[in-house]
Amino acid sequence: MFRGNHPAKIDEKGRLKMPAAFKALVDATSVKQFYITSTNGKTVQVWPLPEWEEREKQVTGLGEMTVMVRNYLRLTSYYGQQAEMDNQGRLLMPQKLRNAARLDNMEADIIGMGNFIEVHNHDELEKELPVFTDDDSDKLAAILRQQG
Repeated sequence: MFRGNHPAKIDEKGRLKMPAAFKALVDATSVKQFYITSTNGKTVQVWPLPEWEEREKQVTGLGEMTVMVRNYLRLTSYYGQQAEMDNQGRLLMPQKLRNAARLDNMEADIIGMGNFIEVHNHDELEKELPVFTDDDSDKLAAILRQQG
């Protein structure tokens, strides 16, 4: 669903204007509610609420409440907040998360991650972009072959 990098700005009130390409996808599904969260305080995840609810079911359905599951739920709840998109296609980013991710009134990169989007401080993202190695490529190819 969501793919690509779309530069955007977080306004002085902490609102993210959904990039037009992503807004068109959201409008086609009539989704207005989102869950905005993070697992690390640096990268903001914006999930259409139905997708987030599915993720929650997957995580809580793992059976045993392992330390990893508790930590995931604790972090995503600590940073998380449900938000409704306004008529101009804007989402209010949670203050705690804006502060942690350094997103107040600045340029951001909005990156499609399939069923959710990530919001990054542009300067921080440029410094921390991962490297995809040949070994990574081989591992991904092996996983894809297994899936079939």
